[in-house]
Amino acid sequence: MSPSHTHNNLSRRTILSLGGGLAATAALAACGGGKSAGESALAKPASTFKAGYTGPQITLSYWNGFTGGDGPFMKGMVAQFMKENPKITVKSNTVEWAQYYQRLPAAVTAGKGPDVGAMHLDQLATNAARKVIVPVDDVIKAIGLGRDDFTKEVWDAGEYKGARYGIPLDVHSLGMYWNTEHFAKAKISSPPMDQASLTEALDKLKAAGIPSPFWMPNRWPAHLMFLSLLWQNGGEPYAADGAKATFDSEAGVKALSWMRDVVTKGYSPDNVAADSQYVGFKNKKLAITWDGIWQINDLKAAKFPFALAPIPKIGDTNAVWANSHNFYLTNQAAQDDNKLQASKVFLDWMSKKSAEWAGAGVVPARKSVRETPEVTGSSQGPIAKEIAQMKFLPPVPGLGDVQAQTLEIAVANAVLGKQQPAAALKDAAGKATKLMQANQKKFGV
Repeated sequence: MSPSHTHNNLSRRTILSLGGGLAATAALAACGGGKSAGESALAKPASTFKAGYTGPQITLSYWNGFTGGDGPFMKGMVAQFMKENPKITVKSNTVEWAQYYQRLPAAVTAGKGPDVGAMHLDQLATNAARKVIVPVDDVIKAIGLGRDDFTKEVWDAGEYKGARYGIPLDVHSLGMYWNTEHFAKAKISSPPMDQASLTEALDKLKAAGIPSPFWMPNRWPAHLMFLSLLWQNGGEPYAADGAKATFDSEAGVKALSWMRDVVTKGYSPDNVAADSQYVGFKNKKLAITWDGIWQINDLKAAKFPFALAPIPKIGDTNAVWANSHNFYLTNQAAQDDNKLQASKVFLDWMSKKSAEWAGAGVVPARKSVRETPEVTGSSQGPIAKEIAQMKFLPPVPGLGDVQAQTLEIAVANAVLGKQQPAAALKDAAGKATKLMQANQKKFGV
């Protein structure tokens, strides 16, 4: 997350490449026989949603991957929910995201999975195609949420084949962090907002004694930087129907060429490994880094002198890669009226309380919550203000695995100077298209 803001380096690097990791367990779901989870859920009439739960004592199984700094915030919210809804016991199962996505399909098939859970937006389509999760259109309608509550980008990305599978909780994007002490030393009074002001700032920082002020990684989060720059240049990484990779366009070449130029122009060392730019930033070896807003609390805990703003507009328009945690339902909850009602109460409560979740270093997805003083005045307030520029990967099953095998490698090869940007992207896009077309047959798209 996705890379999520809470994961250790391994899980944050791998979260977008887990599509293929589900293949073995997916076979179990495909061979279950009878009606699929989605078909069963849709065939059962939805219970009427009420403001609270009045049925018998009930327990909900809730799965999530909030194992890092955001974990205590989620635990606190769950505890408060149970205090306000004493008839509902929420039993949380919290594991690393990488393990989470591997375990989920088999657990659901065996009837030992969650009733409700949280999942990254870019995993919804894959799990929907495998019948791991069920549509939540009736839930959305019952609790009174709709398109107007969210940005178009995050809302549309939660739909697959005309049905909605996720209820957005938050959005988390890349942002630009800078060392305020370094900026003061270089006499830079405001954050760079475009390519020209970024170049000017980097030159001033070098002159002030910071030889490599902006490290360019060749792996995580390099491909997220590339996607942001691709969108800024007017490109799209994949066709909307999921049949073709399009990241080798002129926009893609411009994006990747700029990333390589950061190295050749001397602003970055030659070989910056995954996440090394963030470690270097915390050690005050560089002045500017682009990373996820999930790093906010880590920097605060380290008492690091930083500020945060949207990444600069390097291309023709403002755009930035983003992901989102979404709530989902499984067939376990959909088959029991009381459990379904309790699940709706839980999801409604969590959505309304997402201002508290903002303390975990994210931006609430719900507009009415995002515009509260608690959020606008937070460290991520400048990012929340620019939510309209956030871009999400299209809802294409298996896309994460395709991207890990192609796009991420192309970005690495170009940043390292092993291939020219155009050649790296062309080779990767051809391979990605073949994989995507194979996925369409596998998932029955």
